[in-house]
Amino acid sequence: MDVRSRNQVRVSGRTGGPVLVLAHGFGCDQNLWRLVVPVLEREFTVVVFDHVGAGRSDLSAWSRERYSSLDGYVEDVLELCRELGLGPVVFVGHSVSAMMGVLAANREPEYFAGLVLLAPSPCFVDDPATGYRGGFSAEDIEELLQALDANYLGWSGAMAPVIMGNPERPELGEELTDSFCATDPEIARVFARVTFLSDNRADLAGVRVPTLVAQCSSDAIAPREVGDFVHSRIAGSTLVTLTATGHCPQLSVPEETARVIADFARSLA
Repeated sequence: MDVRSRNQVRVSGRTGGPVLVLAHGFGCDQNLWRLVVPVLEREFTVVVFDHVGAGRSDLSAWSRERYSSLDGYVEDVLELCRELGLGPVVFVGHSVSAMMGVLAANREPEYFAGLVLLAPSPCFVDDPATGYRGGFSAEDIEELLQALDANYLGWSGAMAPVIMGNPERPELGEELTDSFCATDPEIARVFARVTFLSDNRADLAGVRVPTLVAQCSSDAIAPREVGDFVHSRIAGSTLVTLTATGHCPQLSVPEETARVIADFARSLA
């Protein structure tokens, strides 16, 4: 299957400029980047795409077997890099896509000039034995997934505002709710388990490409301790804390988000 149509790939911006690949998180699609793309494409070649099962991707390409772990998504990212043939890219992964970037760069680092891990979490579940704080107890995650299984639309309406934060800007939560509700419930259930049950802490030490960890100042989904942990485990990485509250800084503070991405990409030139 053609990767460009499978993942609804869109390339824009400055021809010949450094290449940025923007990857969205759970329950979203490439539209989440719409406020940062116009800023970035003045200077960079910008690639956006939809994960299979999201947005306008080809739903016929989805299978439970391929996408029941991060591996299927990681292979999609690598196929996209091979297909575009644009040389090493700066991969900007939001939320669960940050770990897709980590795994892809560990497997085939030649395709990556650098990584931007935006509101990343290598493991959402607390690990009391090691002192790791992911933000959720195992019981919290189990209840979350049970609620999602029982009533996906109701879960979306309740969780989207929590994920987005910014209660004084309810339109942001409403947009995320709409995005969640546009996702096929069966696909969403599988992707939710991939997102919230994966543990990629051990993979962080394998990153050998320049990396920027961009965490939010207050994030109910990925607390600041998580960003600190990611930074501490990736040798030579840079950590920045955005003024954003909530888990989606590309919507809540798009100009600042675009600026830190651009500054990092320029530093690699």
